[in-house]
Amino acid sequence: MRRGGRFKLASVGLVVVGSLALSACNGDDGADKPVGGATPTPSAPSSSAPSSQPSEQPSAPAAGGAAGQAKGGQTFKLGQAAQFPFTYGTTTKGEIALTVDAIEKGAPADLAPLKLGDKVSGKVPYYIRYTVKNVGTTDLAYASVSHMKGHLGDGGEAQNLMIIGSFDKCPNDSLPKGFTHGKTQKGCAIALAPSATTKVVSAEYWGDPFTTGEGIYWK
Repeated sequence: MRRGGRFKLASVGLVVVGSLALSACNGDDGADKPVGGATPTPSAPSSSAPSSQPSEQPSAPAAGGAAGQAKGGQTFKLGQAAQFPFTYGTTTKGEIALTVDAIEKGAPADLAPLKLGDKVSGKVPYYIRYTVKNVGTTDLAYASVSHMKGHLGDGGEAQNLMIIGSFDKCPNDSLPKGFTHGKTQKGCAIALAPSATTKVVSAEYWGDPFTTGEGIYWK
């Protein structure tokens, strides 16, 4: 990872070599499997996604209220903050409040500059836009808040598009130098719907202390 810049390791334990890669979030942080270029892996089928569905937990109070600690499986409304312990690497630890602000539908043409060709043919990008706030006492400079994925209206898991480098439609930088208590930063993750008739309707954060399928959700 290059400190303070746009270049960083992709989520789900994949070290991406090249400008971008397609991946379904179906691994964990311990599965360091190098991949090269822009090779997609299949999205999780609807029939195998029961464990990845947002549970019908009560929504948390709005951002700014006394939210307490978020729990795995909890569902929040868009615009509501989830607070939890945050860990990045082996030395960066703290506390963040994470808010998914919006899930915005893009256009297939947005992906043209990435030159992925048939790998994204017919797919529609959705931009999961979120805000990270440091609510702890430690400096989280240069940490990366990723591990965000989308879920489809039919219950399946959307395919992630992870980019190493810059993409103006969905910028996602590492946290800046001096990211201390009270500082905030916007982030974005890309989820791909398989067709124009299928929508990305919810987002899941499955980073530590959560796991994929038992993360926290916004819808």
